[in-house]
Amino acid sequence: MTTSEQPTAVSAPGKVLLAGGYLVLNRKYNGIVIGTSARFYTIIYSGKNGFGEITVHSPQFNDGEWNYRVTESLGDSFSCELEPINPEKRNSFVEIAIKYSLSIILYRINKHKFQAIFAKGLDIYIIGNNDFYSQREQLKKRNLPLTSSSLKSLEPFCKVHCNVNEVHKTGLGSSAALITSLVAALFVHFEVTSNQIDDRRLIHNVAQFCHCLAQGKVGSGFDVSAAVWGSHIYKRFSPSVLEDVMNQKVNLLALNNIVDPASNKWDNQATNFSLPPEFTLLLADIDAGSHTPSMVGRVLKWRKENADQANILWDTLAFHNTAISNDLKELNKNYQQNKELYNIAIKVCENVKASEWILYGLQNPNNTNIALFSSIFITFQKIRGLLREMSELSQVPIEPPKQTKLLDACNDIPGVIMAGVPGAGGYDAIFCIGIGDAFNTRIEKLWNSWEEMSVGPLLSKESSKGYMIEQISEVSGLSKYLNRETLPVKLFKNKL
Repeated sequence: MTTSEQPTAVSAPGKVLLAGGYLVLNRKYNGIVIGTSARFYTIIYSGKNGFGEITVHSPQFNDGEWNYRVTESLGDSFSCELEPINPEKRNSFVEIAIKYSLSIILYRINKHKFQAIFAKGLDIYIIGNNDFYSQREQLKKRNLPLTSSSLKSLEPFCKVHCNVNEVHKTGLGSSAALITSLVAALFVHFEVTSNQIDDRRLIHNVAQFCHCLAQGKVGSGFDVSAAVWGSHIYKRFSPSVLEDVMNQKVNLLALNNIVDPASNKWDNQATNFSLPPEFTLLLADIDAGSHTPSMVGRVLKWRKENADQANILWDTLAFHNTAISNDLKELNKNYQQNKELYNIAIKVCENVKASEWILYGLQNPNNTNIALFSSIFITFQKIRGLLREMSELSQVPIEPPKQTKLLDACNDIPGVIMAGVPGAGGYDAIFCIGIGDAFNTRIEKLWNSWEEMSVGPLLSKESSKGYMIEQISEVSGLSKYLNRETLPVKLFKNKL
């Protein structure tokens, strides 16, 4: 079996923006980005189609198949033109990611090597974890309650029984995770490698461009950044980086120069970060729904019209966001220095409401972890207050009253250290972070009994890892969708 005949499998995680909603649009501010255990998987086979033919399968959907024919050249354009075989059936995210990834790959590797790997075309499978899509209808059909145990009973990567444009997403950044896994899988499959750091930067740059072009605008980019690096402190790239290639007639030589890590055009920052030990992230989707782009547009319009007022509010939010990240980093450091003292703090606080932790901190002055737990809780309450103020001033439901009531109830549960609306806010989702063995059970009991809104728990936890090369056989449920005998996945000394 030749190298090109071996399948390549790459996964990329979803995201939660813990703090920095709206602020991450501005390079002046940071955001706390958490990678999730929900991942998108791209598997690429060579050897089924004819030269230049690509079939893309997204088998969880009723209409999840797209067919393309590729023509490539080595002229000034270094282009791989992608011709849809069924033009009436398009997926711009998939199409853009494949077209520009192959064009950049063709620019970076020997043409004969490209043609040899592409000799029999590509067969691509793109499959997402269940948490990316609401499973309410699946549970309803099975007469199962909306609980985590019911979700665990569903088969992995279950079908959603609808078309791609009809699916109800949960807000974990499915399009960014999809594009990142697809771009990375193509680069791995064509063996475009240099060194680990530059490989990851290259994938980031290409995925950011493809995602922005598919969306028709340069966004904040934190979702793609999470798909590449996992959990981190994020500072966005300057939108001007991509301004010369944000059109349908992209100059490919210019694009290759822009995405090249050696060009040093990208000024984004991804600083290592993860939640402290024994901290558990729980997520839930809310059966209501907000239109994030329209919310962001309205907030930015308000900010432009009320610049002085907005700047004060955003600077104050940024101050508290930084305080949260510093306290979380300090807890990670404390754990490494004295695990026993850290675990004592967990035991002291796990069965007490966070509003009372300040007293326990005063009673245990030698255990600074308790004071840090309390500081995080108090600071995040201030952040929520500022978001509600922004809601009122901009007339945008960032933390709507119904969400406020639910989040306050969460904060009354012992062990809960933070409860909030991620990213742009609205009715779509909530997150809770807590400590202790009983935290999960207590929160889910509250969510199950909540009557004002339907709260659907997700199974995702934090995952600090970005995109990864995978072994198909080690991912439960993945091989069932692959219409062929599963082959050993390509392995590299360089794991990207």
